[in-house]
Amino acid sequence: QVQLAESGGGLVQAGGSLRLSCAASGRTFSRYGMGWFRQAPGKERDIVAAISWSGSSTYYTDSVKGRFTISRDNAKNTVYLQMNSLKPEDTAVYYCALRVGVGLSVSRNLYDYWGQGTQVTVSS
Repeated sequence: QVQLAESGGGLVQAGGSLRLSCAASGRTFSRYGMGWFRQAPGKERDIVAAISWSGSSTYYTDSVKGRFTISRDNAKNTVYLQMNSLKPEDTAVYYCALRVGVGLSVSRNLYDYWGQGTQVTVSS
């Protein structure tokens, strides 16, 4: 079994920054892609960003391009989401997810393990 633990969420004013971390523990895989998703109240859980095993491939949803950066440290089994220029519409619970395999995916149905989520609230 794999455990994913998110941290770094909180309350921030519009224009501020937060850095989310997601540490994987338990069963290890030789290669895995990672993704960050978010879910606002009453809405579906949508992809925010994803990264391949090597880090050479990344994906960002249009609304966060130029503001968010996904990265990973495979030695620490940790993925990060640096969020800058935050907007009130970024308010949501943010989840990290792990997909076994070398590539990345934007579909939540292709991820095998999920964290419990961390709340991000951006005030105007």
